[in-house]
Amino acid sequence: MAQNDDNRGRRPDDGPPDLEEVFRQLNQKLSRLLGGKPQQPGNGGNGNGFGGGNGMPSQRGMAFGAVGIAAVLGGLWLASGFYVVDAREQGVVLRLGSYDRISDSGLQWHAPYPFEKVEIVNLTELRSIEVGYRNNAKNRVLEESLMLTEDQNIIDVQLSVQYDIKDAREFLFNNLAQEDGAQDVVKQAAETAIREVVGRNKVDFVLNEGRGQIASDTQRVMQQILDRYRMGVRVAKVNINDVQPPEPVIAAFDDAVKAGQDKEKLRNEGLAYANEVVPKAQGLASRLLEEAEGYRQRVVSTAEGDAARFQSVVAEYNKAPKVMRDRLYLDMMQQVLSNSSKVYVDQKNGNNLLYLPLDKLMQQTAGDARAADAKPAAPAAEAAPASPVQPNNNARPPVDRDVIRGR
Repeated sequence: MAQNDDNRGRRPDDGPPDLEEVFRQLNQKLSRLLGGKPQQPGNGGNGNGFGGGNGMPSQRGMAFGAVGIAAVLGGLWLASGFYVVDAREQGVVLRLGSYDRISDSGLQWHAPYPFEKVEIVNLTELRSIEVGYRNNAKNRVLEESLMLTEDQNIIDVQLSVQYDIKDAREFLFNNLAQEDGAQDVVKQAAETAIREVVGRNKVDFVLNEGRGQIASDTQRVMQQILDRYRMGVRVAKVNINDVQPPEPVIAAFDDAVKAGQDKEKLRNEGLAYANEVVPKAQGLASRLLEEAEGYRQRVVSTAEGDAARFQSVVAEYNKAPKVMRDRLYLDMMQQVLSNSSKVYVDQKNGNNLLYLPLDKLMQQTAGDARAADAKPAAPAAEAAPASPVQPNNNARPPVDRDVIRGR
């Protein structure tokens, strides 16, 4: 019996286990799980579970076993339809291979295979491609980087593009091989866009101050191309990594750039000199114009004043001609004598002449005005020209003042 128990389920020649015995044991375990009672050996069974006297399982036991297996398999099949969508992802549910719906983040369920299938797409992951180089700037790809500018110059442009997915449905259904296909399309769109933008600008603009503008224009053109093909891709950023002339002409191009810089330097120096000289000349011209205008106004005003004074003198002269002639004569003589040196000549006694510089005497008298004895000398000196000069016999006869005024 012990040997029989050890060899239960095995053939006498220690071969593979007996399938009928294995099935019978499994049937018994399922019957216990489902609440059935095994038959006793005295009731026609073999004492190992549901079965007949011939060692075969009963029909009832087989039915219960099949139902249990079907229930377990069905539960597992239904449970395979549960899936989880992350907050950064979207699930695209395909029903019999065609688009059905979009599932948002969280725990979701779809009809298990083969009825429905779900594709999880990460929307926030940034993908990148390189155009004109691989991994670093030294590994150039000339067939991608060399391009022509508007002024017929060839330049070497290297750029990188970062993009993500904005529409999961378009990304899955409009790309032959989602990730690889999308990268190829984005790369071709980047090459097309950068060549179009560079071809619309001159080489100096692309090499120097226009890098930011070139990058933004390339991003805009790329997005238009990808939207036209409905790729479901959004271009996040375009970086212009390097822009330079082709290697064989770098030295000549550097010389041309240096010459242009020297030209700009000399031009700035000339402008600085002009900015220094021109304002001074303009200021001098303005000053001369103002002085001329002031002189003109002064001359005109003086002439007008003289004319007005002459008109007033004429009116007074018409009233008393003799008085006005005397007054005019005296005023003129006072004006002439006040601006000339005055000498007093005494010719009473013979031909001896005595010259007295009255103006010098008056200056000396003014310097000694604080002395008490010098005070009466000044009026006498000033009154000397007014006193009549007594001519001697050899002197010329006096001339009438009216005759002088007439002249």
